[in-house]
Amino acid sequence: MPQPIPSEDLPPFERLRQIMHTLRAPGGCSWDAEQTHESLLKHLIEESYEVAEAVRGGDDAEIVDELGDLLLQPVFHAEIAEEQGRFSIDDVARAICEKLIRRHPHVFADSIADDPDAVLTQWEKIKEQEKSGSKRDESNARQDSIVKKGTEGMPALMAAQKFQKTVAKVGFDWPDLPPVIDKVKEELAEVEEAISEKTSEDVAEEIGDLLFSVVNLARKTGNEAELLLAAANQKFVKRFQAVEVAMHAQGRSLADATLEEMDEAWEAAK
Repeated sequence: MPQPIPSEDLPPFERLRQIMHTLRAPGGCSWDAEQTHESLLKHLIEESYEVAEAVRGGDDAEIVDELGDLLLQPVFHAEIAEEQGRFSIDDVARAICEKLIRRHPHVFADSIADDPDAVLTQWEKIKEQEKSGSKRDESNARQDSIVKKGTEGMPALMAAQKFQKTVAKVGFDWPDLPPVIDKVKEELAEVEEAISEKTSEDVAEEIGDLLFSVVNLARKTGNEAELLLAAANQKFVKRFQAVEVAMHAQGRSLADATLEEMDEAWEAAK
């Protein structure tokens, strides 16, 4: 028997909550009902990336659609938790409201933060104060490492850049760009050396070091490494699709084409 559809007269967010509740309830959707916090993690990550892609594309309808998919994720998690008597979406909203008020004293109190950098510095200071004053016996608690937490579940490029930003705030950073570029060159040379010696474990480690140094180069030039690689991926896909079109126009398949022919089509696409 079909379940009643929540009324369109409801506020949209409340209607979303009721739909999610119906999907999880008896008589609802078997797939939705079997999901857990853990099984939903991959969807949360995927939806975040799809929002980013929509924003880069600049199509408002697509952005609205993808933001809706992303919005579903916290509602889904909160529905699961509420069934278990742990917390609700109202608790989630209440927590972020209080956090925003605490961390914007230049707006809601008498603190002064005149520019975005000052705002971020103040935010991090308040964040550290909250951590140091919470849920531990300070007589035997050790100071947490500043790079220990906060990157769980992040793509590796994003995590690397966050680590670098974090340690830069305490002075562990080159003051200008030339030594960053030198470090990239140094790491590339070490990759070449490892390859020449044919030690596969060393090659893998040195390539990792090279990637980390390139992320640092992106950061020091004011770029986000994750976004740069995403843009490069898009460019690659577009150009390779042009290669496929060119081969098809010649009545050739990629399997039949030579590297030289594909490279010629690639250069034409550029």
